[in-house]
Amino acid sequence: MKPARAAKQNTPPSVDLVALADYVEQFPSKTVVLLGDFVADEFQYGEISRVSREAPVLILRHRETHLVPGGGANAANNFAALGARVFPISAVGDDAAGDALTAYFRGKRIDVSGIFRVKGWTTPTKTRFLAGWAHTVGQQVLRVDREPQTPLPEAVHRKLKAKLLAALRSAHALAVSDYGFAVASPALIRDAVARRKHVSTITLDARHNLHAYAKAGITSATPNEAELEALHHVSIGQNLSELARCGAATLAEMKLRALLVTRGRHGMALFEPQGGMTQISVHGSDQAVDVTGAGDTVLAAYTVSLACGASPLEAAHIANIAGGLVVMKRGTATVTREELLAAIRSEAAGAAS
Repeated sequence: MKPARAAKQNTPPSVDLVALADYVEQFPSKTVVLLGDFVADEFQYGEISRVSREAPVLILRHRETHLVPGGGANAANNFAALGARVFPISAVGDDAAGDALTAYFRGKRIDVSGIFRVKGWTTPTKTRFLAGWAHTVGQQVLRVDREPQTPLPEAVHRKLKAKLLAALRSAHALAVSDYGFAVASPALIRDAVARRKHVSTITLDARHNLHAYAKAGITSATPNEAELEALHHVSIGQNLSELARCGAATLAEMKLRALLVTRGRHGMALFEPQGGMTQISVHGSDQAVDVTGAGDTVLAAYTVSLACGASPLEAAHIANIAGGLVVMKRGTATVTREELLAAIRSEAAGAAS
C-alpha cells in the first residue's frame, strides 16, 4: 500500500449561519441510536480541613457527591439535550452506579430497554475528588477508576446485537462511542450496517484503536488529536504538516466520508476525500474551564447535524460551537438545543453588523 499523501490545507471557508440554525431546528425530528460504553462520572466534593499527620496529604471534609452520565452515556445525554430522539444501547453492572445511570435516563423519559443489567459485572466508574476552601472552586486532586474485571458474557453480546438491529429499523443515524469496555466492536457494527443499509450516517468516537473499524462501514469519525497521535505514533503539536499527513492517512485507511479531529484550544481540523484539510478556529474562549466529556458533545452535535442533511463542514461548525459552549461548564456537562441556537444566532448577528 502506498503511503497516504498529506492533505492539502484549505483556507477556512465561511458557512451560512442561518442554514446552521435551520439544521439545529430540525434536531427533534431525528432518531439516533447510540451504541457505546456507559460510564458513571462521580464527583466527590470536599473542603480542605487540614494536612494529615499520617502522611503529607490533604484531609477533605466530605460535602456532597454527584453522579452523572459519562462516556457513551454522556453522548446519549447530549443527544437528548440537543433535542434529538436518542435510543441508547449499552450494558451496566448490577451495582449502584448501574442503578443510577438507568434511573437517570428513565427520569429523562428515554427508553432504557436497550440498557442491559449484567449480574456480577462492574459499571465503569470514574470518581474524581475535588478539594477547595469555603467559597472557592474545587480543584481535582485525585481520580479513582473502577473497571470491569471480567468480559461481558456472550449472552449479553447477543442481546446487544438483537436490540441494535431492531432499533436501527427506525433510526436516522447510528453513533458509536467506544471507550474500550467491549459494548461496541467492529464486527458488531459491520454486521449491523450490512443488514440495515438505509442508515447512511454512522459516526464513531473510539478511545483506542480507531483503525480496527476500518471495514465496519463507519462514515465519519471524531478522534481528538491525542488519539490521532497515538494511532500514528507521532507528536503533532504545532506541526500542521504532520497533522495533515496523519489525518489523510486515517481518512484513507478507514475510507471515511469525513474525519473530524478535535484539537482543544486550536479548534478542529476536518478532512474530506476531495477537500483536503480545513482548519476551524475554536469557538469562544480558548481558555476552557473543563474539557471533561467535550468529545461526547462533539459526537452528538456532529452526528445529528449530518442526519439533518448538513454537509461535513456545516456539521463540523455546529459541533465546534457546541464544543466551545460545553467546555465553559464545570464537570461532565451537556449543551441544550436552545443554547446552541442562541450561540449561532448571536454569531450571525455579529457577522451582519
